[in-house]
Amino acid sequence: MKIKKKILKNIIIQNILALFLAIYIFIVRITSSIKFENKSIPDTFWKNNKSFILAFWHSQLLTISYCWKSKKKINILASAHDDGRFGSIVGKYFKLESIPVSSSNNNFILRSIFNILKMNNYIGITPDGPRGPKETVSEGIIKIARTSKTPIIPCGFWSSKNFKLKSWDSFLVTLPFSKCFFVWHDPIYIPDNLKDSDIKKYQNILKKMIDESINKAKNKI
Repeated sequence: MKIKKKILKNIIIQNILALFLAIYIFIVRITSSIKFENKSIPDTFWKNNKSFILAFWHSQLLTISYCWKSKKKINILASAHDDGRFGSIVGKYFKLESIPVSSSNNNFILRSIFNILKMNNYIGITPDGPRGPKETVSEGIIKIARTSKTPIIPCGFWSSKNFKLKSWDSFLVTLPFSKCFFVWHDPIYIPDNLKDSDIKKYQNILKKMIDESINKAKNKI
């Protein structure tokens, strides 16, 4: 097991595996039908060059690039560990830039995030990542939206042919020749004077919005 972990941590091996995964994601994309609901919501922000924070569950990372239609890349917050580094390699094939996050560089990362949003660019956050609990919104995304005065737009996805990995997030793997559906939700605006004691309220609202989007996507399949 230790030998296997060492092999998978090797940057050359990671790049090779990332290429194979990127090819798989591309095959799924070109063989599947992909539809959207409420795409006018992000379209308005893209056309007016207005930043927003994309929110989706960690389990839906594999296909999230399918919904991104802006010429600008989206910057995804990711773990600074090996799994996050692997995901960042894959993401570069699909207009996804990774921002490695760790407890040791918190202040630096926050400054980077605020600068990205200030320049009318986009951030993607899995509010239950990078380690869980699954489908539970952490307070970090609420605090970032509050401080930066940037709206959060939730998005949910489902596909007709898929399976879930036995991982902490029940990672969703979509199969080729699927019917895929994305549902964008209305933006959520966090008051810049929101008290820390009221953050939990918006965590619950965001969770409800993401879950609603996924359930609507399931009903469209």
